Order: sequence, then structure tokens, then C-alpha cells
Amino acid sequence: MPVVEMRASDEDRQRIVAALERHTGAGRLTLDEFAQRVDVVTQARTLADLDAVVRDLPAEPVADGPQRPELLWVFAVAILTLVMLGVFVALR
Repeated sequence: MPVVEMRASDEDRQRIVAALERHTGAGRLTLDEFAQRVDVVTQARTLADLDAVVRDLPAEPVADGPQRPELLWVFAVAILTLVMLGVFVALR
């Protein structure tokens, strides 16, 4: 029995288009090549179809942690603000 290929999701397609945008920005693809590949991505039915679109491009590095550490500070300040607001409301 033949192996059934996994169907691609909209999220998979969006991920590939984002990768194509980064490769175009890095000068690996022309705008025409980008447009042609995006057209293929929108019509892709399987993950193999999507893989074929980026097969000749270098793999992108995988992030080990948050790319924007300042967001951690924003989150910490927001939590502190909520705690202080809770204390203020409780004392009122």
C-alpha cells in the first residue's frame, strides 16, 4: 500500500511564505522567483509540495530561546503593575 503524504495546513503554508520572504530579503531570491514560489505554496496540497519550494535554499537557524528579551521585561512590569493594583484595591 502506498504511503499517504501528510496534508499541508494553512499554518504550514504561512511558515513557508515567511521563509521565502526572509530569503528574498537576504538576496537569495529575486522578486519574480519569490512570486512564482508563493504561487506554488498557495496551491500546495502536501508537506512534500511545500518542501520542494524551499529545498534549494539553506536551512534557517532554529531559535534556542526568546529573540526579544525586552518582552520579558515588559511582561514583568505588567505583572508588577497588576500586583500593585490588586494591593491598592484590597487596601481601599
